[in-house]
Amino acid sequence: MAATVRLSSKGQIVIPKEVRDSLHWGVGVELTLVTTKHGVMLQTKAPQTHKIPAKSLRGFLQHTGEPVPTETLCKPVEYTNDRI
Repeated sequence: MAATVRLSSKGQIVIPKEVRDSLHWGVGVELTLVTTKHGVMLQTKAPQTHKIPAKSLRGFLQHTGEPVPTETLCKPVEYTNDRI
């Protein structure tokens, strides 16, 4: 999809609704403007990664069935080509 826009006297552009909709860019989406040798590229800002301590994940996954022996959990997984 391509669209032509005009730079305003304040240095602003309006991204057409069809383009915003096709890219799922809603109100408040953060964009990054990157200069290239051919002009500029506009892309969504990479999400922030929040680091959390591993101990805060304790109990995150609950298992309500029978206990599973460690030996069973540590067995290698056998893969076959049957799933193709």
